[in-house]
Amino acid sequence: MLICMRTTIQMDPHLLKAAKKYAAEHRRTLTSVIEDAIREVLARSQAERPKIELPISTRTGGAMPGVDLIKTSSLLDPWEKYRDPS
Repeated sequence: MLICMRTTIQMDPHLLKAAKKYAAEHRRTLTSVIEDAIREVLARSQAERPKIELPISTRTGGAMPGVDLIKTSSLLDPWEKYRDPS
């Protein structure tokens, strides 16, 4: 059983006019045109999304000596010597 939901959207009046014209020319409802457009955008966004492989560290250990991961300010101190002076 298909359940439909009524909603209200705000859209550019020129876009709405063009969508209504398209629907009439193709003997479709405005709802079906909008639904298909949304489906197409969602499918395209999933298809275009590149797969990203993140590097996995094989190192063991933990924080640098003297770094308390609970106190975030302690993370800055060891790196101050590497800071660009400019």
